Amino acid sequence: MISVCLADNLPVVHFGVKSYFRDHPEINVVANVAEFPLILEALKNKKIDVLVIDLELKGLKNIFDLKSLISNNPNMKIIVYTNLNEQVYASNFIKAGMSCFLNKSSKLETLGITIVKVAYGLNLSETIRGFPNYRSGNEIYRKLSNREVEVLRFLSNGKKNSEISKILGLNEKTISTYKLRLLKKLNVSNLVDLVNKANNLVLV
Repeated sequence: MISVCLADNLPVVHFGVKSYFRDHPEINVVANVAEFPLILEALKNKKIDVLVIDLELKGLKNIFDLKSLISNNPNMKIIVYTNLNEQVYASNFIKAGMSCFLNKSSKLETLGITIVKVAYGLNLSETIRGFPNYRSGNEIYRKLSNREVEVLRFLSNGKKNSEISKILGLNEKTISTYKLRLLKKLNVSNLVDLVNKANNLVLV
C-alpha cells in the first residue's frame, strides 16, 4: 500500500479525499494535517510515501520549506494539489523537486492515478503531460525566480509588503524590489493588474 499524508486547510477536502480512497486497493491515507508543522509530527510517527499538499496550507511560508522536506525525506514524493494557477506556479515548484503539480479542479480519480504513478517513480513529464488539465506554462512565468513566485503568491492573497516581509524573513525594501521586478516581467503597471494577471490567466 502507498501511505499518503494529506496536508490541506479545508476539512471538506480531507473528508472528500479520505472517503474516496477508503477502499482503494493501492492507496491508504494514513495522516490528515491542517498545518505545516504537523507534517513534521506525522513524519516522526508514520511512514509516508506521498505527501499531497496545498500551497496555501497554514504555516507553509515558502518553497524552501518544501525543499527541506524533500532533503530530509528523500524517499517521500510530494504532489502539489492546489487551486493556484499551474502556468504561474508549476514550473518553479517542479524545479524545486516536487513530483507533480495538480490543480484541484482535477477529478479525484486523476489524483489517485497521480499518487500511484509518482509513488512508483514514474518520470515527471510522463506523469503530468498525460492529464488534460496540465499546461506547459507561459514562458514569462517560467522565468520568475522562486522568491518572485512566492511574493506573487502572497500579493495574490491580498497580503501587504509588511506582512510578506515578516513571513519570508526579508525587509520591506526587498519585497518592494521583488514587486517592481514582477511588474516589469509581467508587463503590467500596477498591483491590481499584476494580481489579476496571476489569478485570471486563461489556460490554453
